[in-house]
Amino acid sequence: MYKPIATILYIVIKILFRKVKVIDKDYLPKDSRYVVTCTHTSMVEIVILAMAVYPNEIHYMAKQELFKNRFLKWFFTNTNAFPVNRENPGPSTLKIPVKLLNQGKTIGMFPAGSRQAGAPVKRGAATIAVLGKAPIVPASYQGVTTFKELFKPGIKTFIKFGEPINPMSYLADYKKNEAIDKITVELEQRMNQLSHDLNQLT
Repeated sequence: MYKPIATILYIVIKILFRKVKVIDKDYLPKDSRYVVTCTHTSMVEIVILAMAVYPNEIHYMAKQELFKNRFLKWFFTNTNAFPVNRENPGPSTLKIPVKLLNQGKTIGMFPAGSRQAGAPVKRGAATIAVLGKAPIVPASYQGVTTFKELFKPGIKTFIKFGEPINPMSYLADYKKNEAIDKITVELEQRMNQLSHDLNQLT
């Protein structure tokens, strides 16, 4: 279901209503095998990020509570989302996204793990990138926080991508855990800079 839903949303939101301005999309690797991270203050970013990388498909990590309802489980499973226990993450928390990366898929993450603005970046994205030997593309979103606002006239949203972080360059100089820490710090700095750039632009 991901492709038809994403196509409809892309046509309506991006082409017809011209609500999304994507900046520096050229930073996205030509190969779909990467981790893309974004700032997160509402559910809107999930849709906007999907629009920004279209026609590529994102496989999102989602909290397992969303899969308890039978209908929601069916919906999320059929739109490329997979459950994660955020309170007690086990081996599958890393196994699933790494497997998807090895299959050439894109993983979408909101590494602060919270919809609170300014929340610190956690190690999950860096860990998955290191284990999957895949680049991380940082992104920042600036715009509306409700879907209702998204369709109001005269309102635009912005998403800006940054230069990918190559985990292999860190693994060449540091042991795995230290490399993950270094990448996490770098990722947070880049996402903060992207947010600053968007604030200046908008």
